[in-house]
Amino acid sequence: MAGDRDKEYRGRIKAKNLTPYRVKVRESDLLILTPTPREKEALEVLLTVRLPLEAYIDLHPDFATSLVPLEVEPGAPDIVKVMARAANATGVGPMAAVAGAIAQAVGERLAQWEREVVVENGGDIYIRSPRDMTIALFAGDSPLSMKVGIKVKGEDTPLGVCTSSGRVGHSLSMGRAHSVTVVAPDTPLADAAATALANMVKEADHIQGTLGKAAEIEGLLGTVVIFEDRLGAWGKIELVSLEAP
Repeated sequence: MAGDRDKEYRGRIKAKNLTPYRVKVRESDLLILTPTPREKEALEVLLTVRLPLEAYIDLHPDFATSLVPLEVEPGAPDIVKVMARAANATGVGPMAAVAGAIAQAVGERLAQWEREVVVENGGDIYIRSPRDMTIALFAGDSPLSMKVGIKVKGEDTPLGVCTSSGRVGHSLSMGRAHSVTVVAPDTPLADAAATALANMVKEADHIQGTLGKAAEIEGLLGTVVIFEDRLGAWGKIELVSLEAP
């Protein structure tokens, strides 16, 4: 998302008994929720994840610009390998998985200390929780934005809930979807898949075909597509209304 204005949805993120805090290093701007604040630990983890990635990109600049999958060396940093695998599975460039990969790496490390962890990174979310949560779907100026949510069951976590949009934020998208949200146990895969699927949606009639493509990507649990006032869903998705009865 581009700037604090596009992160207004963060003001609506809340969970009982979890403390929200923000950790930022250059482009990585994380909102984290844990029972105990872990700013110091989260910052250290974020740096240990980002620095090897930045060093790799310095030596392989095409990794940051490619719009198609790339092969990486066996000795590449772990995060580079994770992003490359997600890109290969979805047919997009590896940077399409960067936000999800960072969110998951930070979340997994914090889970060493905390039983419950939520890491949001530009609309891409890593969740590990023993309880059910509802994730609101932010879809820009669509009339459905923040009116519908996805119920995430604690027993299904850890998992990623990642969103791509052709109308909100600065991330590159070839489509015009208000939002494409993907749920998967692997957050980098969910992130890359959200980008790949959002690229397909240029008009409302593309929703059905996009959901069909989602079903072909191994490892996804479900997908929700919003285009203007239209919504389509596939997979293990429980939609809930966020409007007052």
